[in-house]
Amino acid sequence: MTKILLVSLVVCFLLQSLLEGVKGEVWVLKWLALSSYGIVHGRFYQLLTFQFLHGGFWHLLMNMIGLYFFGRAMEDMLGSRAMLKLYLLSGVAGGFLHVGLAFAFPNIFDVPVVGASAGIFGLIAAFATRVPDQPITMLIFFVLPVTFKAKVLLLIEAALAVSGLLGTLIHPVLGGNVAHGAHLGGMLAGIVWIRWGLWQRPPLNFWRRRQPRRAPPRTVSKRPWRSAAAKNEDLPPAEFISREVDPILEKISAHGIHSLTERERQILEAARSKMARR
Repeated sequence: MTKILLVSLVVCFLLQSLLEGVKGEVWVLKWLALSSYGIVHGRFYQLLTFQFLHGGFWHLLMNMIGLYFFGRAMEDMLGSRAMLKLYLLSGVAGGFLHVGLAFAFPNIFDVPVVGASAGIFGLIAAFATRVPDQPITMLIFFVLPVTFKAKVLLLIEAALAVSGLLGTLIHPVLGGNVAHGAHLGGMLAGIVWIRWGLWQRPPLNFWRRRQPRRAPPRTVSKRPWRSAAAKNEDLPPAEFISREVDPILEKISAHGIHSLTERERQILEAARSKMARR
């Protein structure tokens, strides 16, 4: 799905360039970019079309880099369909926030917006919410490698978006011609998507709160994995690994280590201890 989205962005950029050559840039911004004018006149499709338009080659390239890394990561964690929903809905949420700011401050924020950034910021926020302590290495100016935790990246992006909004309120030039409201809206959508577990629910029931599952009564063990695999814990190490560990390793190979449940992680830890005693 990440590859499909990347190809789609390139194709749409080429079509955008063609339309601008035939119809003019003003026509493209009026009908396909997101604006409060378009929403007032019923062009709600702009909440999707603006996500596939870009303000130039470098704008497209930077968004494609972000989509490549965080799109693949979230696709491995949630699956292709859930990642696509997260990406598009984050873009829509960012678009709504931008339009809301345009209605509230028409002399400041009422400008057409284009770009996939809102959806990508939603992917970043979802990644940082799901695995906040995951280390990320980024190349500053494409040269200097810097490593920090995912939650730190989210805090940095949120701080930039908020400061950009405040700067735009002071003077539009301070905003850097960036739709900071769309970025912030995308991040909020990504956080909500993970916190509420929306990728696990049927589309019409996304608003329902998850009811806590009632676990059956059981004897508390110092090692939680013991009750689930008690019948196998006294097996020889080789047989224990064959029965308990191999299926988990196959799951990691297919879906990534972030797909493991707490029980599966405890089994791996138990297997490590068992092998260390050999």
